[in-house]
Amino acid sequence: MKSRMLFVLTVIIVLLAAGCGKPPDNSKLNWPVQDFTFTNQEGQAFGLADLKGKVWIADFVFTNCVTVCLPMTSNLALLQQKLRDAGVDVEIVSFTVDPARDTPEVLKTYGQNYEADFANWHFLTGYTQDEIKKFSEGTFRSAVQNDPNSDQVIHGTAFYLVNPAGVIVSRYEGAFDTPFEQIIQDAKSILRKEKAK
Repeated sequence: MKSRMLFVLTVIIVLLAAGCGKPPDNSKLNWPVQDFTFTNQEGQAFGLADLKGKVWIADFVFTNCVTVCLPMTSNLALLQQKLRDAGVDVEIVSFTVDPARDTPEVLKTYGQNYEADFANWHFLTGYTQDEIKKFSEGTFRSAVQNDPNSDQVIHGTAFYLVNPAGVIVSRYEGAFDTPFEQIIQDAKSILRKEKAK
């Protein structure tokens, strides 16, 4: 119980350090996503090449999470519905930070529990813990760290908007006070610019 309380306290400190609820500063974002090919919830290879020319949203979660992943995945499910209702064609990619436990089958069940539409929501695994740590920290500038006192993984709560060239252009709070309309507006703006090319 004490270790669980310590973990929750650590997560709260991480969230507060990340900006105390202020909107993230997107002015310096222009981060290319490094190439990847992982495994989706169907057990099939899925990677950056499958997202070429598409607008997509990424986040980092894990199915055994007892804190921030619950609101994050609920918010992403709601965002998927809102994007569909608005007629905005956006892919969603959720990377697990607990790949040893989160097999494709586990991820598929997890997605089904949130009524995810797998037509454009991809839950990815098929890498080592060290690989996803390097990928998250190197590309998304977001820490991934095992909690030494529990089976939990400490990770960021952002949603990342990626343009068709595979460059991260915006990030948003994913767990609390998620700016749904801003995300939709930003995605629409990118799609408009692509059509105008």
